[in-house]
Amino acid sequence: MAELIHVSEASDPRLADYVRLTDGQLRRSLEAAEGLFIAEGAKVIRRALETGHLPRSILMAERWLDSLSDVLPGLDCPVYLVSDATAEALTGFAVHRGALASLTRLPLPALPEVLAPARRIIILEDLVNHTNVGAIFRCAAALDVDAVILAPRCADPLYRRSVKVSMGAVFAVPYARMGDWHKDLALVRDAGFRLLALTPADDALDLEDAAASSGEKVGLLLGSEGDGLSSHWISEADAAVRIPMSPGALSKGVDSLNVVAAAAIACYALTR
Repeated sequence: MAELIHVSEASDPRLADYVRLTDGQLRRSLEAAEGLFIAEGAKVIRRALETGHLPRSILMAERWLDSLSDVLPGLDCPVYLVSDATAEALTGFAVHRGALASLTRLPLPALPEVLAPARRIIILEDLVNHTNVGAIFRCAAALDVDAVILAPRCADPLYRRSVKVSMGAVFAVPYARMGDWHKDLALVRDAGFRLLALTPADDALDLEDAAASSGEKVGLLLGSEGDGLSSHWISEADAAVRIPMSPGALSKGVDSLNVVAAAAIACYALTR
């Protein structure tokens, strides 16, 4: 049974894993150094545990103990029980989802290991918004995409906001991070994937038609939130593809979708 420990002070060093969770720069440094990540909410914590992530500790108000009553007996870690005020002072926000858990990161698989069993993949170039990355993982899980590949500068899927938005899908969808932005698309192609670059360009192919004729292995390239795909990645792709807008979209000032909406439509098209 996990050990229940009441803690009254936010400055208690035993709570260091949870300090200033809204400070992105601090959290990236601390989590990388300690090899940890934070999961928020009983459902997400449960999914993390089910996929083999070992808990370092859990933080919650005592009234939320029942939400994890099915898993706490099997855990060998401290459960820190704190007041709402202490949790907010420690983390920097009001903890509404009941519980937070600090868990150990698993070793990230190499790119060839993730590509080998996959048939439909998404490849993200420089998406830096954690919410968008988490939402794309949720799309991938819901629509049977086999894996997600991240360019070196993409946001961390295990950052708390990414994990929360994905509803734990970051634990279900295999992913790897490229080592070389400039060269590693060639490794994906060498693994047998046809690369489709998603762009709003007028001369791009219709996504659905391109996906239907692309063969057994397809990799969809999605670009950054502001600028989209780089010219280098578009030139490296086997084809540029687009999601057709309705005839009246331009008159309403819309020539493209945001990256999460585009990812959802593209995932559906890839796996039909």
